[in-house]
Amino acid sequence: MLRRISCDEVKPGMYVSGFGGSWFEHPFWRAKFLLESPDEVARVRNANVPFVLIDDALGLAPDQPSQPTSTFPQSVPSFTRQSDRERFKERATSHSARKRQEAKKLLLRSKEVMRGVFEDARLGCAIHSPSMNGVVEDIIGAVSVESQIFLTVARLKSKDDYTYLHSVAVCALMVSVGRHLGMAKSEVHDLGIAGLLHDVGKMAIPDAILNKQASLTDKEFENIRTHPEKGYQLLLESPRIPKIAMDVCRHHHEKMDGTGYPFGLRNEELSFAVRLGAICDVYDALTSNRAYKKAWSPHKALGEMSQWEGHFDLKILAALAQAIGIFPSGLLVRLSSGRLALLLGNDSGQAEPSAITFVPTPNGAFVDPQRIPLGQRKDEESVIFIEKPADHGIADWDTMSTELRSAV
Repeated sequence: MLRRISCDEVKPGMYVSGFGGSWFEHPFWRAKFLLESPDEVARVRNANVPFVLIDDALGLAPDQPSQPTSTFPQSVPSFTRQSDRERFKERATSHSARKRQEAKKLLLRSKEVMRGVFEDARLGCAIHSPSMNGVVEDIIGAVSVESQIFLTVARLKSKDDYTYLHSVAVCALMVSVGRHLGMAKSEVHDLGIAGLLHDVGKMAIPDAILNKQASLTDKEFENIRTHPEKGYQLLLESPRIPKIAMDVCRHHHEKMDGTGYPFGLRNEELSFAVRLGAICDVYDALTSNRAYKKAWSPHKALGEMSQWEGHFDLKILAALAQAIGIFPSGLLVRLSSGRLALLLGNDSGQAEPSAITFVPTPNGAFVDPQRIPLGQRKDEESVIFIEKPADHGIADWDTMSTELRSAV
């Protein structure tokens, strides 16, 4: 059972399941872990957050006596300590399975709501946002407590459900980034509505084109390209739709360099919500199985997207990586201190990412390489931007990356 307590109430043996307030304010890279040491307890107590969520199914409840799990009395035999560890692992596994079932139930409910919304759109009926408010609030609650589980389950889509669940997944991704950036609750809610409705215009496209597994003809592709404007016109006729939802619906296929559609907008002509919607739309599509392609891993998707010249706002792409805890190795990034670094991500099984900071020189060499952890504590570095090596005079980033890894 989840319980909300103040920072002063935490003690060793509790299982932290989340923090209140902005992601930036709590002192840990991960929001779910067992409190095992006095140092961890002190860091939580000193955190600038309004509350801590603990799960007493996986650790101590507030009314139970403190029992540090990593410092059992010496009189307790080692096999007892091991059995305690095994029991904790079993409870954690059971907890994860239960949360996956809850995520699946939420996705099923959300899918049925969106099926109704999209069917109304197919018939040319106005969209009523109150029917989606509950979906957004449920998704905000899910990603605030178990974001990884919910987003993982949301990537599993059948061909028949793809349109509806894609919208739910984009909603969850946009909400996750909004919360990560500490945006106001009303703003996060509007981002969620925007995610749900970004593809509503596809209901005006014939199924034969939408579901075609072969390559589209030029005429069919031109038909597909009309869906942002058709969706926007439908939302204009619908009551109480947030303006940013209409903006995202109309412009989520625009690109930063002006090569997108329908209007070829670029850079500052694109709002934050549009830039975020474009990223989340593509990321979920790449990480979902489709009839004509297998899903990419989250790490591959983010790594490849960062290399698509002119497509995305790389600062927002970095925010998505931070929000969902996906750090692809090998990228050149800008850290919160302003330093450049080679990202050593968590795509090789390691739980916590790190980076190698360095100072580039005009001849493409580097000085002062240093390996540092990323975002584990409030005073540690975080990734704020994905950089292009060529912008810093680095002609052969692959070779330089190898040399940096060998230097530390």
